[in-house]
Amino acid sequence: MACAGASASEQVFEAQILSSPHQVTELWPSPRPLWQATPEAVAAGSCSDATSDGPQLSGPWRLLLLGDGSPTRHLQSLTGQPVQVEVIAMQADQQVEQEAPQEVEELEPPLLRRQVWLRCGPLTLAWAESWWNQQQADHHLQARNQPIWTSLTANRAELYREVDGLARVQAPWLEEGFGIPGPYWSRHYRFFRGGRELTVIREVFSPLLERWLGPAEHKTP
Repeated sequence: MACAGASASEQVFEAQILSSPHQVTELWPSPRPLWQATPEAVAAGSCSDATSDGPQLSGPWRLLLLGDGSPTRHLQSLTGQPVQVEVIAMQADQQVEQEAPQEVEELEPPLLRRQVWLRCGPLTLAWAESWWNQQQADHHLQARNQPIWTSLTANRAELYREVDGLARVQAPWLEEGFGIPGPYWSRHYRFFRGGRELTVIREVFSPLLERWLGPAEHKTP
């Protein structure tokens, strides 16, 4: 499978606004995975293991996808602009068994799913969805258009992030929202507080980030 589509530096990008912060729609289906890294490779901080022929991430993209840093802080640092969160939907999830990562099973029901676009100025750089216990969501997501990292680290509360999955995904609404053909790099991870799972988050990143990070695929001489 090809690791990346046409280079982001070779295209004209015009992200489209699909919903306003005040117009919350229904939940969208999760993107379809075309390729997924093995759990062993993800745990080792790698894109694929020695026995697979999966794509090879370049160093900067590996840091973004497999590191434990905040993606919203990364996006702000790269672009020099604050991250704007546009909520698509935030509702009770009726499709957990079909679409959610298996780690969501560790959350106590009833569950809520939140889906958002992440923008820096006019640029749409990521899409994300997260799963929460309803009571935890009511406590931590009172500011709907605030990045999750900001909400969870209020009052300098400690968090632990564990990256569980890495994939290449595709969805027509991602292509429409990013304004760039897929497939797209995606990851999912968990936040823990006090040793207990707090939320599971899936993120999908726009190829536009190649402007700052360089090509996602590692080029061998």
